[in-house]
Order: sequence, then C-alpha cells, then structure tokens
Amino acid sequence: MKANYGYKDGSGDYFITIDTDKCNGCRECVSACPYGVMGVGPDENDPFSDDEVAFVTEQERKKIKYTCGPCKPMKNRPPLPCVAACGPGAISHSW
Repeated sequence: MKANYGYKDGSGDYFITIDTDKCNGCRECVSACPYGVMGVGPDENDPFSDDEVAFVTEQERKKIKYTCGPCKPMKNRPPLPCVAACGPGAISHSW
C-alpha cells in the first residue's frame, strides 16, 4: 500500500509517498533526514500488521513544503537524503 503524506495547494503538490509493501522498517530514512521528518512504527494504515514501517511524523505532515524544502532536488544535486538512504526504494517525493 502507498501512504501519501503532505498536501496540495495553489503552488503545487507536496507529498512524500511511502510504499509500505516495500518498506522493511530499517530506520535508515530516520537517521538520514536532517529535519526529523521521518519516523518508524506500526503501520497505521494496516492495524492488523505487526510490521513496522516508515511514516512522516504527525507534527511535520502539514509542513512538508517548508521542512523538506532545503533538501529539494535541483539540477546537478544528489537525491533527497531519505530517498537515497532507503535501500528497498520505498520512499518517493512529488517534487
């Protein structure tokens, strides 16, 4: 299942998408994020699962546009730290 965290407004789409089927709960994205956006815990979209998966913390969900802005990929820049750290390729961004 793909979990989308963020929002859409007049200036664009600001979503982090986490494919919970790919996420292995390794916590590499948590340590890679310089702004504390990511967390790992029980899959809130599947209450019957015992697996831990990555998610965007509650306090950051409405501020993704601003919090993730400094990491936003631009020409000739490496991928976002959380995306680069995710071995299974479970994390993507809308920008």
